[in-house]
Amino acid sequence: MAPLPLGIRFITSFTTDQWYRTFTLILTFLLYTAYHLSRKPISIVKSALHMNCSLTNEVELYSYKEHLIQAKLLGKPFSNDTWCNWEPFDGSNYKQLLGALDYSFLCAYAIGMYLSGVIGERLSIRLYLTFGMLTSGLFTALFGLGYFYNIHNLQYYILIQVANGLVQTTGWPSVVTCIGNWFGKGKRGLIMGIWNSHTSVGNILGSLIAGYWVSSCWGMSFVVPGLIVALMGIICFFFLIEHPQDVKCTLNHARKSSKGLNGWNGFKQKCQLYKSSRSDSFIDPEQECFLKDSDDRNQAKSSGLLSSHVVVISTERRNAPAAISFFAALRIPGVVEFSLCLLFAKLVSYTFLFWLPMYLANKEHFDAKKAGDLSTLFDVGGIIGGILAGVISDYTKKRATTCGVMLLLAAPTLYIFSAIGYMSLKTIVVMLIVCGALVNGPYALITTAVSADLGTHKSLTGNSKALSTVTAIIDGTGSIGAALGPLLAGLISPTGWNNVFYMLMVADAFALLLLMRLVLRELHIKERMEDQTELKKH
Repeated sequence: MAPLPLGIRFITSFTTDQWYRTFTLILTFLLYTAYHLSRKPISIVKSALHMNCSLTNEVELYSYKEHLIQAKLLGKPFSNDTWCNWEPFDGSNYKQLLGALDYSFLCAYAIGMYLSGVIGERLSIRLYLTFGMLTSGLFTALFGLGYFYNIHNLQYYILIQVANGLVQTTGWPSVVTCIGNWFGKGKRGLIMGIWNSHTSVGNILGSLIAGYWVSSCWGMSFVVPGLIVALMGIICFFFLIEHPQDVKCTLNHARKSSKGLNGWNGFKQKCQLYKSSRSDSFIDPEQECFLKDSDDRNQAKSSGLLSSHVVVISTERRNAPAAISFFAALRIPGVVEFSLCLLFAKLVSYTFLFWLPMYLANKEHFDAKKAGDLSTLFDVGGIIGGILAGVISDYTKKRATTCGVMLLLAAPTLYIFSAIGYMSLKTIVVMLIVCGALVNGPYALITTAVSADLGTHKSLTGNSKALSTVTAIIDGTGSIGAALGPLLAGLISPTGWNNVFYMLMVADAFALLLLMRLVLRELHIKERMEDQTELKKH
């Protein structure tokens, strides 16, 4: 008999359960990548809605910068004839109007998020996501159709942004709940740190897609992402598996031989047996043993296994615990602190998301496409920061402390970025990556691993139905900051970009202060454990 090829041996080395988990991880990654891909175009197109026509000419960037310096020295402003604007963003208040577009989307997103988590707990995740992605694709495309149908009504664009903000709230609570169902606490920080890079990957792809058409036909910068989101919604409908029990998945981590289980009908996997601890009644999905029928409890007793060692869960989930209320979720220890911290952390992150291309175009005088391409480096740094925060928090077991250290380092980094005058391209690249890592690291950790930890807190006594509600509360509160950040940037930027950075540094400091109680508690627990260890030695 010929030996199996290496590729086939590699495929067969994984169990069915492992393939299901990997598939779910990749699919939810792609689904939320599509959500963020559709949010990025507005930040790229801003510079095209109010721009200097000379930037569309094929001229050297250095020559344009030299022209700007000469014009400034001579005190000659550009003629209005050189500006090609899209009405109604053609006035001197264009930054405030562009900020209103951001605010309308993000304010609707923040309000809708509080309701989305409660609704999502009571509906099918797959259907809820499908509806959200199809309608989000529609509204994203409608914004771009304003270009083709020559629509210059501000109310039209604001209405589209409000509607899109509301339907986009279907995404985050749903995908986090789905991942929480499939993955336990063991390496949650690392797994979710890698998985959460979908935010930055979506921003990068959205920037590249929007940047491709921004100078020639900015309407396509919205239509194409809208079609991609709608397509992913159809894929979600046909392929998303909400819970391991839906496919009778065992998530097997067997420690014991299955000899004593041979008589069990339909049970083909090894079962991990463990004793329930009084101090931690939460059932980790990685440690559950799913038995096909409720009568298997009696069979377990006859096989010499105590019923307290086996978790018996109905495959139809008819007796699942009821979803908790909004106020009950608020009483979970740590939810309020992390929610308020995320408010300020997300304020900083979303200000960069929506205004970084405009800043690079105005301050560093890049054209719209190059400013959009360079802004993706901030998201590259976000990927690095999210993974790094997850690894460190897994190793130290201190989520709050990890966030606190990164927030502490972010403030001086932002100051350095704003204090440097005209920077070389290499300096811009380095600063964008470093800022992205320090700003998005805490944001990524709080919205993923921390949310999942709190949604499965031991105070819930095993009720996993709280995960979507807790996730929505944390991200909804953060979204208030996400709405305020771009709005404040639009109001403050006319007074100088340095003032915008001062506002971001103050927000970063507030985020750190709100976490201090949890940080001190984590450090105090560590000191107490070390003291106990020393006493045992003596």
